[in-house]
Amino acid sequence: MQMEPKVNILLVDDKLENLLALEAILEKLGENLVRATSGEEALRCLLHQDFAVILLDVQMPGMDGFETATLIRNRGRSRHTPIIFLTAFSTSDQMLFKGYALGAVDYLLKPLDPNILTSKVTVFVELFKKTEAVKQQAAQLVAVNAELRQSEERLRSLSTCSPVGIFEIDTEGGCRYTNPRYQAICGLKAAESLEKRWLESVHPEDREQAVASWSDYIREGRDYSEEFRFQTAYGSIRWVQVRSSPMLSGQGELLGYVGTLEDITERKQAEEVRAQVIREQTARQEAEAANRMKDEFLAVLSHELRTPLTSMLGWSKILRSKKLDDKATSRALEAIERNAISQMQLIEDILDVSRIIRGQLRLNVSAVNLISVMEAALEAVRPLAEPKDIKLNTVLDTSVGSVYGDSARLQQVVWNLLTNAIKFTPKGGRVEVRLSVVCGEEQQTTHKYAQIQVIDTGIGISSEFLPKVFERFRQADSTTTRSHNGLGLGLAIVRHLVELHKGTIFAQSLGTGQGATFTVRLPLLQDNRGSRGSREAAGEISSPVASMPLAGLRVLVVDDEADTRNFLSFMFEEYGAIATAVASVEEALAVVEQAKLDILISDIGMSEQDGYTLIRKLRSLEPEKGGRIPAIALTAYTREEDRLEALTAGFQQHLSKPIDPTKLIAMIANVLKLPLEVPVS
Repeated sequence: MQMEPKVNILLVDDKLENLLALEAILEKLGENLVRATSGEEALRCLLHQDFAVILLDVQMPGMDGFETATLIRNRGRSRHTPIIFLTAFSTSDQMLFKGYALGAVDYLLKPLDPNILTSKVTVFVELFKKTEAVKQQAAQLVAVNAELRQSEERLRSLSTCSPVGIFEIDTEGGCRYTNPRYQAICGLKAAESLEKRWLESVHPEDREQAVASWSDYIREGRDYSEEFRFQTAYGSIRWVQVRSSPMLSGQGELLGYVGTLEDITERKQAEEVRAQVIREQTARQEAEAANRMKDEFLAVLSHELRTPLTSMLGWSKILRSKKLDDKATSRALEAIERNAISQMQLIEDILDVSRIIRGQLRLNVSAVNLISVMEAALEAVRPLAEPKDIKLNTVLDTSVGSVYGDSARLQQVVWNLLTNAIKFTPKGGRVEVRLSVVCGEEQQTTHKYAQIQVIDTGIGISSEFLPKVFERFRQADSTTTRSHNGLGLGLAIVRHLVELHKGTIFAQSLGTGQGATFTVRLPLLQDNRGSRGSREAAGEISSPVASMPLAGLRVLVVDDEADTRNFLSFMFEEYGAIATAVASVEEALAVVEQAKLDILISDIGMSEQDGYTLIRKLRSLEPEKGGRIPAIALTAYTREEDRLEALTAGFQQHLSKPIDPTKLIAMIANVLKLPLEVPVS
């Protein structure tokens, strides 16, 4: 620790023995004791030093104590230094008055009482120390204030000259500060910038997203960084990056939010130029790939059509030109029939793909028993498996219920998968067919599916080709030396037919030489309720692109109007979704607690508790309990304020009644970023 500096005490007496006595009494104070044997010497000491107290003898030759005190008081530096007069003579009232008139703080009679003298001097020493400390603190405060003024001026200059806009808002959303760059970006005057939020300067097309993301930020308290288009009052549009962070006190209390606006228009324009170049390059590469695929497909098509024609024409000429015995004639006719059937299948595949592309593939639907479908397909492919000595193993659960679909098309699915497995399984291999019941992958779901698996021990599928296995005209080997024929259409047709039946299909393989597994899942009949009657009346199911853009989507509908509720449920199930409809907030929260949902569709104006209450309660839940489920508000309140209130409350989108199904489906696809085409009304 730094030692505290000693305080000066001036002892003035013309007799040395008196000075020694004073020193003996005061030395225990540990301060700096300065001697002076005359008034003149005392004044010289005061020229260079400051003293906490002066002990001044009254009776001195030459200049006495009173004269010395007078001169001390005449100097500005020592005007307020405490003086204690010492005298060996009796103190008359006149001398006391004279001493106090000269500014003395006390008058002591010799011989001195050491305790009294020590206590009096100690008081003035402590007072001097405190006074000095106060002076030092005052000087430090002046320096700190000067530094603060410089810092404030520096910050003001930085804010004023900053290339990015700066703003500060309180916890209520009111703006407390904006800098000139902020005002320029928003196209506002200084006073206007404190009255309007930056959200009001966002382009109308981006405002909903901005309000929703800002509401999430205020609710969650995380750092914020988003990019939006801003439109000024003069109509100019620029891209702006908005950043913000919570502003906390030393105790962690939220004081408000501080943020920046940065004009990134030039960067966005550069990114768009780069993106356009990339798009053009990608389009060119895709066009080149498509041309190669087309050429390869035409070459394969020519080969596949000419091969059976060669056999058919050859045997036909032999039959016309030669007389064959019954055995040879039978052999010729079998060859012609077999190749005609093969060519017919190729043509049917091409026609099916054409129908799929045009969205005209139709199903004749009814309740279908999958056991009979699979047994028929197995019988049809046995002649293909026997020449290659391939074992067909079956594990069929006879308790599997019916599905709603086209029996012939489902048989085509199984047949295609089996012929594909047999084609790519070497001689002496094995193909296994399984049929079972599985539950959906959703948590706490009661939806059940019929699962068909075709597992082979064939050549397998490479990891590079696996994602493309269901694409049209795709073949892992399209060279002239390929060992397997076909157009590469079968699996594409299978996928489309499965999707028409509201099902899913996926392929698995550990790689080349490891075999492959194809898994089909079809919803059992009880899960096709709601739209069965209308499909039976129509006698068909159209392409999923046209009729089932929401296949498998789990939707919660909340509306206290029964007719609206029933209409929405019917509409969603028509488009392939799994809809749950309730009439109140409490019922909705109960459903959210029990099942994992994909999206919420809620009315705003409801009895007892409205849609705003529902979304606020929902957003207060943890994410794994449904707190972040996407939500769309349906309401007859159509003002801009109503839309902003819905978005601020926590809805992602706002749609006014009466409801246009096409718009609602498109909005759902947009909110969930579904890669689907929406039917056009």
